[in-house]
Amino acid sequence: MEITFLTDNPNSWILPYVKKLKAELETTGEYSIKHICDLSEITKGSIMFILSCEKIIPEDKLKYHNSNIVIHPSKLPQGKGWSPLAWQILEGKNKIPVTLFEASPEVDSGNIYLTDTIKLDGSELNDEIKHAQGEMTIKLVLQYIKDYNNSLIEGYKQRGKETFYPKMIRKNNELDINKSIKEQFNTLRIVDNERYPAFFNLNGNEYIIKIWKK
Repeated sequence: MEITFLTDNPNSWILPYVKKLKAELETTGEYSIKHICDLSEITKGSIMFILSCEKIIPEDKLKYHNSNIVIHPSKLPQGKGWSPLAWQILEGKNKIPVTLFEASPEVDSGNIYLTDTIKLDGSELNDEIKHAQGEMTIKLVLQYIKDYNNSLIEGYKQRGKETFYPKMIRKNNELDINKSIKEQFNTLRIVDNERYPAFFNLNGNEYIIKIWKK
């Protein structure tokens, strides 16, 4: 079986988990594994896992593989779009549904194969949240490959009213100086200290806030 992992961001948080997946699958000797970082590198194969990609895959590129899989942290068709895990944490949720589904020309609309749940306790910061998401990605990828090998895959159409999350912007990381830290802790949980830190404005000055767990 020929398996491709596609990631299109050279700085993506998902890269260590793709490396771990690739190494685990290669030890079996049963698979030909490729990790590519650009749509131009797509060649024919059995399954392509499209992981944490920012670009929409054109329909003609989806035809190169028998199955094209996306893993999205929401209960589809609810929560389509951008940064669904972060948006749900801002909403106060600590049980985050995860959906493994077939990629299609329409965003986040393909048949669903597997679902699971990321369970948090509300104390986790960004690195821990991403780790939980990465480990869930590994779990679902391996389960899908196993089911695919055993011809156990049965997809079903998405049902219910669809909702969409917008793309996060820097403004989403701004703290309100008139609110308590406790009230804004979920904002602090999802910020990236280096690339997208929290900040606040006071007396015409902007101040950066970084957070670590001791």
